Amino acid sequence: MPHDDRLAVLLHAHKAFVATDDPFQRRARLLQALWREARGLPIGAKTSGDPIGSRIPLRFAKESFANFLTDAAKNAARAELATAGDGAGKLIAEDRLLANLLSSQPLCFNLFGELQADRGLATRVFRELYPDRIGEVTAVRFEHSPGRGDPHYTGDRSAFGVFVEHSTPAGARGFIGIEVKYHEGLNDAASSHKVRYDALADTMGCFVAEERAALRDKPLQQIWRDHLLAGAMLGNADDRWASGLYVFLHAESNTRCVQAAARYGACLTDARTFSPLTLERLIAALHKHATGTWVSELEDRYLGWKKIDALLAS
Repeated sequence: MPHDDRLAVLLHAHKAFVATDDPFQRRARLLQALWREARGLPIGAKTSGDPIGSRIPLRFAKESFANFLTDAAKNAARAELATAGDGAGKLIAEDRLLANLLSSQPLCFNLFGELQADRGLATRVFRELYPDRIGEVTAVRFEHSPGRGDPHYTGDRSAFGVFVEHSTPAGARGFIGIEVKYHEGLNDAASSHKVRYDALADTMGCFVAEERAALRDKPLQQIWRDHLLAGAMLGNADDRWASGLYVFLHAESNTRCVQAAARYGACLTDARTFSPLTLERLIAALHKHATGTWVSELEDRYLGWKKIDALLAS
């Protein structure tokens, strides 16, 4: 049987077939279904009511917080949900966070919940990744914006999935704003363009002029808007940031994200405030500096492609 046909059989067997998924999304969705089954978690449903292996029921998810791998990740997610309606404008979708196993939002907490709880670990991991930038990590925040809708920034609702505050080796204030992607293909329609984006891009001075039209459209606009948010923070004298970096984090097998990151890099004349980062490289840094079994469990859940290969070969 051809490889694609064997994969389709597996997807249907594990209630993980979605016709619109691309090849990476199919494997990622199947991996989450296998993870759910291995833990005996109940299956969730699509909006149509049909079962889908990459979800758990919302009521069960709210009671168990089973979408999260460690107590620190659960505690961080609970804290964010508790403050989502406090006027900060945080875009925390309860269903996506709690019940959708494939979503990048719970992945943020599974990756960085332990680092929020242990700033020493966070410092070691980020020094491993960005040794020239990091003195000490002072805070790890989720779904963070300095001001949603604030015209001093991007004037829209852009935010970083994860925001790391740190000192620099010289003792100044720095930040790393991270956008986390997992199954996403960056194929959503671009949001309405704002004149503010062009003004910020002019001020940042790091974009190829002839590429401005590409930056305004999919798949690059979301990357551009988050990068502009980082630039706006660096350019705001009241914020007093001496160092800032926007990180686009994705799995190395997600070819759409890989291609978009490379295409975005080609739009830059200066990449000092932009860095693509693979999930594999981050997890390797976590393995090096963290203790316990949670990193292996994290890797197995999100990067355990060998399980699928073994099933396809059997």
